[in-house]
Amino acid sequence: MLKLLLPHSAALIKTGKTRTLVIADPHLGWEMALQPKGIHVPSQTHRLLKKLVALLSRHKPETLLILGDVKYTVVKTEAGEWRDIPEFFTELKRHVNNIAIVRGNHDANLEPLLPENIKMLPATGTVIGNIGLFHGHKWPSPTLLQCRTLVTGHVHPMVVFRDPAGFKITRQVWLKLRCNTEALAKLLLQKHGAKIEDTPEATVQRHYGAKPQTTRLFIMPSFNDFLGGRPINETKVQKTPRNEELIGPVLRSEAVDIGNAEIYLLDGTYLGTMNQLRTLGSPS
Repeated sequence: MLKLLLPHSAALIKTGKTRTLVIADPHLGWEMALQPKGIHVPSQTHRLLKKLVALLSRHKPETLLILGDVKYTVVKTEAGEWRDIPEFFTELKRHVNNIAIVRGNHDANLEPLLPENIKMLPATGTVIGNIGLFHGHKWPSPTLLQCRTLVTGHVHPMVVFRDPAGFKITRQVWLKLRCNTEALAKLLLQKHGAKIEDTPEATVQRHYGAKPQTTRLFIMPSFNDFLGGRPINETKVQKTPRNEELIGPVLRSEAVDIGNAEIYLLDGTYLGTMNQLRTLGSPS
């Protein structure tokens, strides 16, 4: 069972007696990118740690799963990350038994910064119960198709509200999208180099031991609320579900219904669909 931990950018997966807390995109060390521009922001790692420890203390999961982009730099590692990231995870290990990380596009050379016994999982994702989880910058494994629900990060979805005077307010949001099971199965098989035999569903079952049943996808907001994101209601309305303006191969495919994606604020308020918000946000 998947439970969104509103009003937080986190989710809880319950499988029997086991609970897993899930967050995405903490981007520790983002402040260092501002320094060359003359903007000096104190490290916010401790604030994120405090927020995460509060969730761990409240829900007491056996496992913490981070859906990628632990650090901010993509390939290199800044001096501040060598300080903050080991301290961050050392403290987390006092509050949760198991920590796993699905590799994101910002997580190159992350392993030297991590304490022992933290598990690195491939970007193609992992399965917990009936939930498939991946970062989002790469295609997930066809194995995840056995899950009715997929969860991803990477996008940092936000909405922008403007008043008549032109002032704007941005808010983080959750996205909930419908998936076309057959189309998604066909795409994942093609992207992983598997020859389709009979039907995509039969091929997935034969080669991956999983019957495709994915029907919905959740996109998580970034756990780091200082970061910017994608103002999804300020892009042009598309005539088809295909949307080249959203990042991540799954979202750019026609296997997910972008136009009818449901949009929710962190407190659970339903704002409408993607098409409805874009229409309202389009210039007259």
